[in-house]
Amino acid sequence: MALQTAKLVKWLVFGLSLLPFIGLTVGAVSNSLGPDPADTLIQETGEWTFRFLLLSLSITPLRNIGGWPKLLPYRRTFGLFALFYASVHFLVYLLFLLQLRWSEIFEDILERPYITVGFTAYLILVVLGITSIKSMMKRLGRRWKPLHKLVYLVNVLGLIHLTWILRTDLTEAVIYASILLPLLAYRAYKYYVGKTSRQFNLSTPN
Repeated sequence: MALQTAKLVKWLVFGLSLLPFIGLTVGAVSNSLGPDPADTLIQETGEWTFRFLLLSLSITPLRNIGGWPKLLPYRRTFGLFALFYASVHFLVYLLFLLQLRWSEIFEDILERPYITVGFTAYLILVVLGITSIKSMMKRLGRRWKPLHKLVYLVNVLGLIHLTWILRTDLTEAVIYASILLPLLAYRAYKYYVGKTSRQFNLSTPN
């Protein structure tokens, strides 16, 4: 019974995570995304990328503070959905804004700082997505955990990129920052406590 419930919750989370994509697809097909559909798609997919990054980052504090160990598998799930929406975000940029003018891609990346930041975050996210596969985790061994700490950098770069996109109204960016900063502060606190504890144990005579 417990196994069936876990599977049901897993599929429910998966279905709910796809709803924004389905809604945007329906809106694009029905031409109901406003006067500038491409801009709406860019903004919405960018925001959903960051929301899933925040969800993934929030799993560890919720598990540790709230005592919900069963949440742990969803950290990977939300991380992969962040990669999915980031890929859609990048695809919309290529198709609708650049119209597949490949020669302009590198110009944008090099000449527009917010594109540089966003593309850097995306590349790191792709690497993290690829190395989240179990076979890659085994191959990387102890190197896996330090590598995946780059997710913190992805969140910071993502916030900077999103703030540039939302430059006409920073209200949402401020809200996202107010969620991200405590999550990063929690990691910094845990790292400091762990480091202090290790130093204390090493300095204590047996």
